[in-house]
Amino acid sequence: MDINWSLIAPLLILQIVLMVVALLDIRKIEQTNGPKLIWVLIIIFISTIGPIAYFIFGRKEYD
Repeated sequence: MDINWSLIAPLLILQIVLMVVALLDIRKIEQTNGPKLIWVLIIIFISTIGPIAYFIFGRKEYD
């Protein structure tokens, strides 16, 4: 079975970029909606959906 890397590579790069950006953001932000440690685990272990969920639900909005 031959793996078509031209299809998989962009998805892997997107996943890594999202994870790194989310982890850098969670490091600099003061508060999140919920414990930071839980968000870090979600970002790391729930592949592409974890970072997206963090940016939608985890960031605390300031008025």
